[in-house]
Amino acid sequence: MKLGILTSGGDCAGLNAVIRAIGLYVYDNIPGAEIVGIPDGYGGLIEGECFPMKRGDFGDSLLREGGTVLGTSRQPYKTIAAPDGNGSRLSRMCANYRKMGLDCLFTLGGAGTHKTAALLCSEGCNVIGLPKTIDNDIYGTDVTFGFQTAVEVVTECIDRIRTTVGSHGRIMLVEVMGNKAGWLALHSGIAAGADMILLPEIPFSLDAVCDFVAERRKSDSPSAIIVVAEGAVLDTEAPFKKSERAFVRTERGERTVTARLAETIAERTGAETRSTVLGYVQRGGTPCAYDRLLSSRLGGYAAFLAKEKRFGVTAAVAGNRITFNALTEIAGRYKTVDPAGSIVRFAKSVGVSFGIK
Repeated sequence: MKLGILTSGGDCAGLNAVIRAIGLYVYDNIPGAEIVGIPDGYGGLIEGECFPMKRGDFGDSLLREGGTVLGTSRQPYKTIAAPDGNGSRLSRMCANYRKMGLDCLFTLGGAGTHKTAALLCSEGCNVIGLPKTIDNDIYGTDVTFGFQTAVEVVTECIDRIRTTVGSHGRIMLVEVMGNKAGWLALHSGIAAGADMILLPEIPFSLDAVCDFVAERRKSDSPSAIIVVAEGAVLDTEAPFKKSERAFVRTERGERTVTARLAETIAERTGAETRSTVLGYVQRGGTPCAYDRLLSSRLGGYAAFLAKEKRFGVTAAVAGNRITFNALTEIAGRYKTVDPAGSIVRFAKSVGVSFGIK
């Protein structure tokens, strides 16, 4: 049995731990099996690149190493099947899958990776997905690997920022990743004791935000931490498409919603307001123990699925169980924060504002 592994999309903690677990399970439990690594995500499959991976390549150091030893890239899903003068990227991936003699391909990635994996399945390739993203937005799984480490990193960053905020009596906006889903902002914001959390799923009001800050300034604790998911939207912008919002923001000379919000708060309330974008620090670094364990369990289970010839699926977490979902059922769907869900209700009950009236 010949198996390929690739990592696609944005990097995150835990990818190497998954790779390690796949390799160890395969070489210890599938006689005669061989593994090839495919570099640079689907880009490597498009170009037909691969290299052999022996059992010694799956050492314990992978548990501690962030990023991905295979390398990664992004391949826009919308054009993956579009003719480009040499068939399409999809047709070349399928041809190279067969040329490599693969019996199964493990695809470690997020929502876009899973959509492409489902396409490969529809073209006759045997694929098993693994749910990777710091956004935690893959449908059908309770949690994705990489998410908890990102929560830990963001929480620590906010803790550090809070000392400066308190010392100067400032209002600080901390922008974190999360374009379609606000899980990272929600979990880290609660963990760090943020005063306000702005999410893509709960359009916020400028008036409500400024009123909240004005009230804080009258209190004994005039400083405040506002955690902003990068995909947060104003209530006046919510009816429009993402491309339309981006156009309007560009016309106004805005880079992010956070920058505009910081300026508006300062103008309306007189509060000394700052903003910081945490950026790629959220993706990097050593995986936390939770993600090392989760990644190992998911990787080992995916290899078990390959042994059982259970293809066209992606590994998933349901409660304390590792299970699987059909790629056709989860591809193209997102798991987003429920504005009326228990976590949001809890946050409101302890005084966290979500920027709404």
